[in-house]
Amino acid sequence: MASNGFNSFLSIPFLFIFLVMSSSFMISRAQDEGDGEVAPDRRRQRELVPALFVFGDSLIDDGNNNNLPSLAKANYFPYGIDFPKGSSGRFSNGYTIVDELADLLNLPLIPPDSEASGQNIFHGVNYASAAAGILDNTGGNFVGRIPFNQQIRNFESTLDQLTDNLGADAVSESLAHCLFFVGFGSNDYLNNYLMPNYNTRNQYNPVQYADLLVNQYNRQLMSLYNLGARKFMIAGVGALGCTPNILAQSQVNQCSSEVNNLVMPFNDRVKAMVNNLNANLPGAKFIYIDIFSMFSDILNNPTSYGFRVTDRGCCGIGRNRGQITCLPYQRPCFNRNQYVFWDAFHPTAAVNIILARKAFNGNSNAVFPVNIQQLATLNLDQN
Repeated sequence: MASNGFNSFLSIPFLFIFLVMSSSFMISRAQDEGDGEVAPDRRRQRELVPALFVFGDSLIDDGNNNNLPSLAKANYFPYGIDFPKGSSGRFSNGYTIVDELADLLNLPLIPPDSEASGQNIFHGVNYASAAAGILDNTGGNFVGRIPFNQQIRNFESTLDQLTDNLGADAVSESLAHCLFFVGFGSNDYLNNYLMPNYNTRNQYNPVQYADLLVNQYNRQLMSLYNLGARKFMIAGVGALGCTPNILAQSQVNQCSSEVNNLVMPFNDRVKAMVNNLNANLPGAKFIYIDIFSMFSDILNNPTSYGFRVTDRGCCGIGRNRGQITCLPYQRPCFNRNQYVFWDAFHPTAAVNIILARKAFNGNSNAVFPVNIQQLATLNLDQN
C-alpha cells in the first residue's frame, strides 16, 4: 500500500485537470513574443551526424500529441512563449533538451512524427509523446498518447519512407552514424505506479517494478538495434520528488526523498543495462545521461547557474504553482530565465539548455562512458 506521502501526492483533483486540459481543444494556437529570451538562431555548419531520432515523453515531445484525442497537450499559450514558432506543442516556454542538442549537432530542429514527410525526415524525426511510457498502459488517465512500443513502430514506417527514397543500402549505412535519443520512465511512475486507479503498487514493490520496466526497456532498445540503430543516448529519470507538483503536497516544502528514492532502483538498473548492452552488442555504443545528478546539482546550487526560484513553477495554479498546470492564456512569470521549473512537472528552457550542453560536452558526472559530442564522432566497428 502507498504511504502517507504517496497518498498525499495521489490526491490531485484529476477531474479539475480534465476540465482544464479539455478547454485547450477549443483554443487556437496563440503566439506571443513574451518577456524571456528566445534561444538564438545559429548559422548552420557541417552536421556532426546525418540525423537525430527521438523517442520519449512530454519532456521532449514537440507536437505529436497536438492532434491526438489527448488531455496531455501543450499547443496553447503560454506554452512556447519563448519559442520562435510559439505554442508548437512543447511542454516548455522554449527549447527542449533535444532542440538544444539538434543545434549543438548543427542539425535543424527535428520535426514531430505528426508533421514528418518528404525531405524533412532526412535529418531525423521526433516520435516523443506526452504521457507515454515504457509500459503500454502508462498514462491512460490522459487518454491519447503514443507508448514506446508504438513509437518504435512509427520509426519503422519512417524507415520504409527513407528506403523508398534513398534505397536500403544507403539507409542502412547512414543509420549506423545517426544518433538515437531515448528518454522514458517518468510517466511509468507519475502516471502509473503512483496513480490510485492503477494496481501496479499492489503487484510490485519498487525494486520489482524497476526490474519490470528495465526488462521491457531492454527489449525495446534491442528492437531499435535490430532495425539498424547503433548510437544510443539513454536519459535517466530526474528528481521527480522535487517538482512543484510534489512540493505542493508537502507541508515542509522540501523535495520528497520518498518519491526520489522510488526512482533510484530504475536509474541504477538502466545504468547497468547500458553497460551490459555495450559489452554484448557488436558495433553499437550506448551512453547514459544522468539527468538526476545534473538536475540535483542545479537545485542544490541554483545561483551558480543563474537561478533564483527552485520551488515553484513559472506558470501554474495552486500551491507552488504546481497543483494545476498552466491554464490557457495564463500570464506566466516575467523572469523565466531565473526559474528552474516552467510548470508543475517540466523544467524551463534555461534548464533544458544547461542539461543538453552538459550531456553534449560534459564529463562522467553528467554522461558516460563518453559524452554526446564524442559519441557523434565515434567510429564504430560494424564487423
